[in-house]
Amino acid sequence: MTRTHRLLGLVTALALMGGAATAQDFRVAPAGPPPHPAYYMYEKFAGFLKEESGGSMSATILGPEVVSLPQIKDAIQSELINMGNALPLYFAADFPRTGVAGDLALMGRSPHAMAFAMTEFAVFCAECQAEFKKFGGVFLGAGASDVYALLTTKPVRTADDLKGLRLRSGGAPFSRWAESFGATPVNLPVGETFEAMSQGSIDGTMASIVDMLSFRLVDVAKHVTVVPLGTYHVTSNFTVASATWKGLSVADRTKLVAAANRGNPQLTDRWAFQLPAAARKAVGDKGIEVITPDAALLAASEAFAVADSTARVAADPLAAEFAALVEKWTAIVAELGDDPEKLAARAKDEIWSRVDLASYGL
Repeated sequence: MTRTHRLLGLVTALALMGGAATAQDFRVAPAGPPPHPAYYMYEKFAGFLKEESGGSMSATILGPEVVSLPQIKDAIQSELINMGNALPLYFAADFPRTGVAGDLALMGRSPHAMAFAMTEFAVFCAECQAEFKKFGGVFLGAGASDVYALLTTKPVRTADDLKGLRLRSGGAPFSRWAESFGATPVNLPVGETFEAMSQGSIDGTMASIVDMLSFRLVDVAKHVTVVPLGTYHVTSNFTVASATWKGLSVADRTKLVAAANRGNPQLTDRWAFQLPAAARKAVGDKGIEVITPDAALLAASEAFAVADSTARVAADPLAAEFAALVEKWTAIVAELGDDPEKLAARAKDEIWSRVDLASYGL
């Protein structure tokens, strides 16, 4: 028996046990364990779905032992799951145009602004929609990380301190930033960061401070340098299997979108606000030094981020569209603050009210 058949049998059993009490139960996969922000988001979504549907819809959450991130594509295409957390940058070959937004990571200063800009961008980008259709899924929104910083074993106070450092990079924009200061970016799976830092093969990472807890870097890092490096925001939090979407009435799609729209900022709230606060406490408890670098480094870093983003915007109209949306949503977040429900209500008006759900995603 193949792994897919075994998983399908397990999911069928779960559906029989847990889905009979409601009219429609969706098998959903956050592709991360309970401590992960995506799992937290899916738990919130399950509650929102019951509220929005009046109890006629529910969600059974399947953990990574059933569907992990590398399995999301196959699980969606086979309808093993009805909805999953797909990361376009993880499946970069499938999403070259959607990924354009990721190449502007250094613009990230407001997590909620980046998340909602990504949502509006992908919803109305024809090329992005074509990529999702080919992938076999329907995009229902994005979230974002906190603003990345430097987590290192050596102190970084000035630009000169960066020269010669080997820093793990999570993507091309961060690699370009490191190289501009004479550091060497290292492409390394995030799960290998702890070992690489402990062995001295890298000097640190450009990452979310949440990695201090998620990957136990709190036990190996000695310094946190607070220099804004941008965000991770190219996500597809609720990727509905195309076959599932086609089988829903417009009324049911409306309920599903309403729940997803409320769920999206929950990821950002968890990843960019709740968990960083916990990580900062852990950093303090460990006595890890938190460094505010000198003004010259901060100015040079900001200048590079602006120049790098400007170059990409000038080279690609799609990048220009995303940049304009970042500006728009930065103003909205400045107006409303970081409350997830208030932002979701605004996103409903700004984004989803303009979408024809009779044709969207088809």
